[in-house]
This record gives sequence, C-alpha cells and structure tokens, in this order.
Amino acid sequence: MQANSIKPRAIRRFETLRSEKTLTHQATSIEVSGLLTYKVAVLLPCYNEGSTIGVVVKAFIEALPHARVYVYDNNSTDNTSAEASAAGAIVRREPRQGKGHVVRRMFADIDADIYVMADGDNTYDASAAPALIQALVANQLDLVNGARVAPEALAYRLGHRTGNVILSGIVRCIFGRQFRDMLSGYKVFSRRFVKSFPLMSKGFEIETEFTVHALELGMSCAELQTVYDVRPEGSESKLRTIPDGIKILMLIARLIKDEKPFAFFATLALVALLIGMATGIPVIFEFLDTRTITRLPSAVLSAGIIVISALLFTTALILDMVTKTRREIKRLAYLSAGTRLWL
Repeated sequence: MQANSIKPRAIRRFETLRSEKTLTHQATSIEVSGLLTYKVAVLLPCYNEGSTIGVVVKAFIEALPHARVYVYDNNSTDNTSAEASAAGAIVRREPRQGKGHVVRRMFADIDADIYVMADGDNTYDASAAPALIQALVANQLDLVNGARVAPEALAYRLGHRTGNVILSGIVRCIFGRQFRDMLSGYKVFSRRFVKSFPLMSKGFEIETEFTVHALELGMSCAELQTVYDVRPEGSESKLRTIPDGIKILMLIARLIKDEKPFAFFATLALVALLIGMATGIPVIFEFLDTRTITRLPSAVLSAGIIVISALLFTTALILDMVTKTRREIKRLAYLSAGTRLWL
C-alpha cells in the first residue's frame, strides 16, 4: 500500500491545497493586476503577536504588493508594533481591549474599495488573498469568507472544532445556510459592507455579527477554502474555548431577538400560553363541576400568565414591524455607502 493512501483524508486535502497554493497565487496575481485602480487595505488586528506579525505582514505585501497593510495593536506587551512597522505595515493603536473594538476602529478609520481581514498569528494563507479578491470582484460580491481547511488534529483543538460546528450550525439553521465556517477570521469585504456594518460586539463574537449582517440584508456572498496552518511555536491563541463560546452563543440569542423578534417573542408567548392553560384547566373543570373556585391562587396565576402571553404576542407584532423598518434603513445605508467595484 502506498504511503499516501494511508494518510487521513484531512491531511491529504491539506497537502493538495498546499501544492495548489503557489499555482493559485500565480494565476490570480495576473487577474488582480487589472484591479490596480482599486484601493485594497489589509487589516490585521493584533494582541501580543510579536513572534509572527512580521512574517504575516511581509507575506501580505508579497501577495498584494499594491495594498496597504494596517496593523492595529491592541495593548500588546511585546514587540508587536515594532515588528509590524519594520516589516512595512502602517501601525496604529486601539486602547480599548477586545477584537471587536479594534475592528470597529479599523472600519471607521480606513477608507478603501476592498478590505482583506486576517489574524496576525500566521495561521492564514496570505497567498490566497488574490483569489479571494478576484472572487469578490468577478462575482460582484460583498463578502468572501475563507473557510479553513487543515489537518484537524494539527490546527484545531477539539473544543474549538466542536464549538465552531455547533455555533455555525445554529446560525445556518436560523439565518441561512450560506457559510460552513462562520468563525473564520479570514474575510474579504466590499466597501459598502464595511461602511454599513454597525459593529456592536467587543470580542471574538464579531465573526458571527459579520455573517448575520450579510444574511439579513441579503448580500451577495461566497465561501472559498483556504489553508489553515498550525500556530508557530511561541504564539498562543487568545481564544478561550468555553468563555468565548458562551459569549458567541449569547450573541446569537441576542441577534435572534433583534433580527427575528416575531419568532422569538411569539415562541415565548406560546410557552406562556401553554403554562397558563395547564395551570388554569384544573380550575375550569372544578368550576364546571362544583360552580365554585377553591383554587384561587391557581386561577389568579393562570390569568396572569395568559395576560403575559398576550403581551408577549403583541410585543412580537410591534417589534416585527420595527425590525422591518430597521432593516430597510440598514439596506438604504448599505446602498448609500456605494462601491466602485462594479462600474
């Protein structure tokens, strides 16, 4: 039996992508050379990535020589800023701790036609950026997500992998089935996506917000596979599996409430109605049999819960109308942001 035949499928797929990476970069660099009139910005939010950020900046400069590479240092205690500056990046600082704060500042400060966002830990393949940009421009998209492909045992901890599958699955079921790897940090955006995105999260939950924002506004999106490497030695992940997973889950619940209020509050109303009926039915049967009510507390409780159910359903109707108006306003903001990519 040949050695390649006994390798796990994920590793064979990883090696195939690795071997195709150079060819993909060469092919797409010729196509992207026709896009030099567009301003491309590479966004790298960083916190204590001094051991890797220099390599990442140089890799993106090589892959996208006409782009500007921005590194936003989020209170690093190592030499992240110095390494990034020495490698050729434009270095800025964001004092409020959290990836959400950094990306919000980036989106507000930087003006470009195309935005490439990645991490500074040297796990994402910079040479895939031209292919992601070409997909965005050629197909007139607003978001291209770089779905991570790697030998799972090497690049993903079990908790990260399991959490990604569960959380991405929840969003796919509720908001739409467009993205397989929602939590990937490698994305390419159009200008109108960036300038119409009301980022509210403080930490790693922003990846979920990106996805829901695109799906709720009906933006044109795509997902391409990209190589995902193991973190180099000396570089530590800032993602905390359980705490950040809980934050993302809470964000999903909030987004369901904000973006799909009718389903959210109508479900609560139905639950309250069933509880109220279950509490009140014995009281009703007793009254029909004896013409008296001996379970006065149960009767009052049942009536109160049913009133709450009615209020929740009314809230669902009102907030559904408000959400539709908000969505129209966000859609108008998205259209007013404009883009030069499709001219």
